[in-house]
Amino acid sequence: MSKLIKTDNEYKEWIGELKQRIRQSQIKAAVKVNTELLRLYWSIGSDIVRLKAEAKWGTNIMSQISLDLKEEFSNLGGFSETNLRYIKRFYLFYGQNQRVPYPVLKK
Repeated sequence: MSKLIKTDNEYKEWIGELKQRIRQSQIKAAVKVNTELLRLYWSIGSDIVRLKAEAKWGTNIMSQISLDLKEEFSNLGGFSETNLRYIKRFYLFYGQNQRVPYPVLKK
């Protein structure tokens, strides 16, 4: 790149604005992804509680759910047995206290 372009104030301002827009878009995308993950985790937790999964299918059901989801979605993380238990707790905590996180309510 020529020195003339790098020293041009209009160009510098434009590049600065462009970089800022890119950063803002990255943040917005991350927020949207996280919102969708919250909705997914909420619905999984709701299903586990609603179906009374552990009472119906036994205490090892979380392990089986984890194995089945990992088999199908091997490129994704977040479906360990431990995480599924956290997902259930997340749902139970906010469901019982009626303090549902805002992004989960917003549809």
